[in-house]
Parts: sequence; C-alpha cells; structure tokens
Amino acid sequence: METLSTSKEVPKTKLALEEKYNEERKIESNLEAKEPLNPENIQGVVDELPEPSGYRLLVLPFTPKTKTKGGIIFSQETLDKARIATTCGYVLKMGPLSYQDEKFKTGPWCKKGDWVIFARYAGSRLPIEGGEVRLLNDDEVLGTIKDPESVLHFI
Repeated sequence: METLSTSKEVPKTKLALEEKYNEERKIESNLEAKEPLNPENIQGVVDELPEPSGYRLLVLPFTPKTKTKGGIIFSQETLDKARIATTCGYVLKMGPLSYQDEKFKTGPWCKKGDWVIFARYAGSRLPIEGGEVRLLNDDEVLGTIKDPESVLHFI
C-alpha cells in the first residue's frame, strides 16, 4: 500500500463563492475599462464632435454611475434607460447664433461648461462611441445647476 508523502501536491478544490467573486471582478474590470463619457474624459474628443449650427447647443447628457455606494452593479439595460430619460447635461459647444435672438433680453441662459436642465425628450440624439450627445435649441434649456448629482436620477 502506498502512503501519501508530503512531496505530492494536494489537488485544490474550486469553491463556488471563489468562482463567483472572480466573475464579479471580471465584470467590474470590464465596466471600468469601458467607462462612459463624462465632462472629464471627453475633452480630447470635443473637437471631433459636430459643430452646432445656428441657435443650437451641443450637450453631453449626464451619465449615472454604474455602481451604487453599496456595491450593487446596475445592468446595462437599466443604465441605457436612465441615459435616455436624463434631464441634465453638460454644454460642450454653442452655435454662433445661440441666445442672439430678441427673446433673450436678459442675456444667455447658459454658457459653455455649464450643467443645464432640459425636458426629458428634448433635442436630437446623436450616438457616439461611449454614449450619446444631444443637439438642443437654445430655448429648450430650462435652467442651470451646479452639480448634476444633486438632481435625483431614478434608475
């Protein structure tokens, strides 16, 4: 009868929780690698985006976070629905005639670099790699805000 020696390697068992943990880490790394566009990482791409004509504004809609503070990861379908229904955006470019009309007697309602609020389905959506941008008319801006996180975005 052969006895087990200490030199032989003992086979490792694969635990179900360990496998699940490794899968979650892969999902998180994929989400981080494919980060949606936001005002911080779009600056290099702004020159490649279309130039708004006339009285239009080019706005980058607010992108909700992919994970909650508690660590819950939202599904891609849920994130897509939230992006479509968002009412906040970052002004990237302004057309040459924006706020030049006589109806803006008090001056422009916003400027490049402002966070603005607009109607839920306002503007034309232009899909780009990493998300979408919207072309809004200058009178579709409802107001400006300092922080888009302060407005509730229900997912």
